[in-house]
Amino acid sequence: MTAAAKSDFQWFKQGDINGFFALMIDNLAVLAFLSGTLVAAFGFPADIIFTKMFPGTAIGVLFGDFVYSWMAYKLYQKTGNKNITAMPLGLDTPSTIGIGLVVLGPVFLQAQKDGMNINDAAHMSWYVGMATMVLTGIFKGIMAFFSEKIRQIVPQAGLLGSLAGIGIGLLGFGPLLEIFSYPVIGLIAFGLVLYNLIAKIRLPKQMSGLIVAIIAGTIIYHINGAFFHFGENVLTYKQIEPFNIKGIAFPLPTLDFIKGFMPALQYLPISIPFAILTVIGGINSTESAKAAGDDFDTRNIILTEAAATLVAGLFGGVAQTTPYIGHPAYKKMGAGAGYTILTGLFIGFCGIFGIISFFFSLIPMAVLAPILLFVAIEIIAEAFVVCPKKHAPAVALALFPTVARLLAIKYGIMVEGLYETITATEKTIHSHALPEPLTIIALGNGFIVTAMLWGGMLAEMIDGKIKKASMYCIVLAALAFFGIIHSADPNGNMYLPWTIEPMWMSLAFQYTAGYIVMGLMIYMLSFTKEAKEFSRNTLATEGISEAEDNVNPPSESSDEEQKQTENPDNNQK
Repeated sequence: MTAAAKSDFQWFKQGDINGFFALMIDNLAVLAFLSGTLVAAFGFPADIIFTKMFPGTAIGVLFGDFVYSWMAYKLYQKTGNKNITAMPLGLDTPSTIGIGLVVLGPVFLQAQKDGMNINDAAHMSWYVGMATMVLTGIFKGIMAFFSEKIRQIVPQAGLLGSLAGIGIGLLGFGPLLEIFSYPVIGLIAFGLVLYNLIAKIRLPKQMSGLIVAIIAGTIIYHINGAFFHFGENVLTYKQIEPFNIKGIAFPLPTLDFIKGFMPALQYLPISIPFAILTVIGGINSTESAKAAGDDFDTRNIILTEAAATLVAGLFGGVAQTTPYIGHPAYKKMGAGAGYTILTGLFIGFCGIFGIISFFFSLIPMAVLAPILLFVAIEIIAEAFVVCPKKHAPAVALALFPTVARLLAIKYGIMVEGLYETITATEKTIHSHALPEPLTIIALGNGFIVTAMLWGGMLAEMIDGKIKKASMYCIVLAALAFFGIIHSADPNGNMYLPWTIEPMWMSLAFQYTAGYIVMGLMIYMLSFTKEAKEFSRNTLATEGISEAEDNVNPPSESSDEEQKQTENPDNNQK
């Protein structure tokens, strides 16, 4: 290719404007919801969020989007194709909300119980969040070289089923409560999202349901606040005061994450599965881009998302970045390399200058909540659609641990009281069945790993791989023994069981013994005549299906790709 030909590359095109708005709103909604959750649910100081956490988080997005734009230019140089569309990158919605609910918030509350004042507790939570991002970035960087192998080990039902559980318990339920806490505003936005984004019915003049929902809901919200004032006994909407940033919060590299490194290790059972899912999602996103004509290198795409997450952590960020599913949709808009540059600059600007606080006060959470609920619905639906139909029970099984975690979060005070009661009367745990609240919190601890392994185990059984399924039980037993799942510690920490209180050690042994017995039972049953016959029939059926697939290969444009093309707002999991 000549130098003249290389100069034909267009960094900005008309379609980049549409792509920018779709990608930008998605990122802003995630940041606004995270800040709202931390402030409203945990009483987190807003100044720490907007001056410490968000600037570094925004730098991670800026870095990743800039690199993806450059990769689009390099692909153009390689192929000469002028219609290259950069991979979209932004904040991963499920893990951002999940880390906020089960890492940042709980660390903040626990630090206060340990005697820290609110400001010091918030800083400790920030340190742990930074350390979590650093560990996640390093892990994703390593996984970039082994991602396909990991993807092959755990069945899709385990991976996507655990994600669907997050969609129900953490990502979907909270926004649903926000919608119905502001019914008129929330339901208008909710209806538009259902109509346009989920049912895929077009609005007049090709308007975006997402943008219309935000504008309509915001206008009604402020009209209500400005003109309607009801009596003291009448419920109305309380407007949010914007947080006033004094000066520029420019993020600088820091080693403060070291202060939160050891506590962050205790949350690896939560953060690592999120990292695995984003890497696998990155593979799927890259394959989707290749099907649309942009042949990006999968390893480089994943290494970039890992580097962006690491950069965010080193600059004070607390949310990981990921490629978004939906590249074909941005391509259909006519977007090129410019929309990711614009998004990176805008999010970076908002993070540094505290503009996110302005959007938080301008746009009510009830309007942003339907967007996140849409993402949750897509995640849940995808788990059942993408996985083989026969694995649907495995996907369903993987939903329950997250429900337990949701209950533990919502009724944390009740559970804390229960722990104090049991500590005072140790006989309870020995002479009776475990109390229900205690069971809920234990089942919720390590919920992502539990869900992945439960779903994978049942999928293996359904496939006739019964001995392999029994091995899942042994893994579950080992993880329960050390508190990686079903932790007996009130804070969900990992432990060496012989170093904790005898009562909790007894609990760890009970869960471990239960999984071992279950595994041995399944293993022994695999030698029965009925089990062998089931395995033979199942494997034979799979062989026939594979042969039919080879004779009749699927069309180039799959239903999933079409869904992504129609839906630019389908956030990566």
